[in-house]
Amino acid sequence: MVSYSAPLRDMRFILEELADLPGVAQLPGCEDATPELVGAILEQAQRFAAGVLAPLNAAGDRQGCRLEDGRVVTPDGWVDAYRRFRQAGWIGLSLPKEFGGQALPKLVSTAVWEMWFSANSAFAMAPLLNVSESLALLLAASPELQATYLHKLVSGEWAGAMNLTEPQAGSDLAAIRTRAQAHADGSYRLFGQKSFISYGEHDLTDNIIHLVLARLPDAPSGVKGISLFVVPKRLVSAAGTLGAQNDVHCIAIEHKLGIHASPTCTMSYGDRGGAIGFLVGELNRGLEYMFIMMNDARFGVGVQGIALGEIAYQHALAYAQQRIQGRDALSGRNGVPIICHPDVKRMLLGMRARIMAPRMLAYAAAGWFDRMHNDRDGAAADKCRRYVDLLMPVVKGWSTELGNEVTDIAIQVHGGMGYIEETGVAQFRRDARIITIYEGTTGIQANDLISRKILREGGQTLRLLLADLRATASALRASGFGASMGEALAADIDCLEQTLDWILANGREHLADVLAGAVPFLHLLGTVCGSWQMGRAALAARSKLDAGADAYYQGIIDLARFWYAHHGVHASALGRTVRHGGAVLTNFDPDALSPAGA
Repeated sequence: MVSYSAPLRDMRFILEELADLPGVAQLPGCEDATPELVGAILEQAQRFAAGVLAPLNAAGDRQGCRLEDGRVVTPDGWVDAYRRFRQAGWIGLSLPKEFGGQALPKLVSTAVWEMWFSANSAFAMAPLLNVSESLALLLAASPELQATYLHKLVSGEWAGAMNLTEPQAGSDLAAIRTRAQAHADGSYRLFGQKSFISYGEHDLTDNIIHLVLARLPDAPSGVKGISLFVVPKRLVSAAGTLGAQNDVHCIAIEHKLGIHASPTCTMSYGDRGGAIGFLVGELNRGLEYMFIMMNDARFGVGVQGIALGEIAYQHALAYAQQRIQGRDALSGRNGVPIICHPDVKRMLLGMRARIMAPRMLAYAAAGWFDRMHNDRDGAAADKCRRYVDLLMPVVKGWSTELGNEVTDIAIQVHGGMGYIEETGVAQFRRDARIITIYEGTTGIQANDLISRKILREGGQTLRLLLADLRATASALRASGFGASMGEALAADIDCLEQTLDWILANGREHLADVLAGAVPFLHLLGTVCGSWQMGRAALAARSKLDAGADAYYQGIIDLARFWYAHHGVHASALGRTVRHGGAVLTNFDPDALSPAGA
């Protein structure tokens, strides 16, 4: 079985040439991100990922978690790995120094988190919750709550958990029934049940800090009546010491297709008088605050899609280089590695392209995060904020869909051996299947993109983005070497703009038709953004080659050409699907899905 090796050359190229890490490092608060420090961090992360986390991945998948008297026991080696992870300070990499973090740019931490997810996705889900919960508390919690919980969350001494879903309320959070009752001392008592709670209970830490959505008896109906509460597993004294067990318990863990080593819990609150909770921010604004945590988690899941694709690609590439089979169609030689066969080469190049394009977009988005929070140029910061808002559904939805495609292709490259658990690629496919579902399905991401990011503002931000895309197309056309890519990109941008115009023209009177094409539109926007980033990569690589750099950069240009020939071409078909396929779908009689006599 192949060990994980972080793609540091690719990461550094994207960080430095496309996501502009040198420019981000000039922003106020980001000055610590020197080339020397970032290089050392990436090297150390690579060693930890390959040496500590990756060796536990397959064993953790086989062993899974178990529930014993309300206590979840994680796989062998998990507790020690988590102890080493938090002692190394990895959780606080991008969190404020005020609470024990290192305050490095999100752009740097994004590359590091990709390594964690490639090496061991099930493990990485636990510390990612600490980061997301810390961001929510930084935004909305009182100074008292921050002082009580943030240092412990940032250090990893305590763990975080996000509690939204209920048995009757999956994606429809308006249906939440968990209730909160005000108590005389200013705290609250919570009663209810939450399901599908990742790391809701485990043995990695002495305390787990749950963020729980609930509603008061007199709260407005729907999502406007939801509040957010901190509910610690163990109560915390005024001095910060741990006290009694709170009235929160794990009553079941799910038996899942993948990520077996990540406990997915059903949590019960208030079986013994009420779980003690503390209000975060203002009443009835809980969903607003929780979305801060969810948006960061959604970005993380997008990176997880890239990461799972990367580790699957590494396995497939190694197998194709070693597996001897058949005759080389080009040279006529017999007994060649299967990587010589055109279709296997096509699959491998397709995997690499499907990883690199969303990686470039995700890293660019991480840089936008940093600029929107730290750039003193208000107009520049606002533009980055708008780009993050617009493209977050794409980073999450498109990246995870491509990640699933790549892990599936890895099995195909292995042939029959890919269907056998011992080769390892089946686990990557199983682990990846959830990423298009949790933190909002691809359909939910697509509906959000159409309704909240396009129709609500009349497509203004997307039109702003189109101008940047056109600038890259123009540069490619003027470059000579990339003229054909520039022409293709320009045509795809025209298709995207035409589709945007159609959505805006039909979004009010024919919303169902528009939403019927929401997922194809998400893929259209992702594909064109992928072509944009590949074009930018080709231009940067050409500049490096002109300065005498090595053959790696020619490989980037060739990969960009492959992307345009094999993947960018899908944009026009996706545009036609959005514009012409919606009415076909909405007019289809649901009864016809069950033919007579079936």
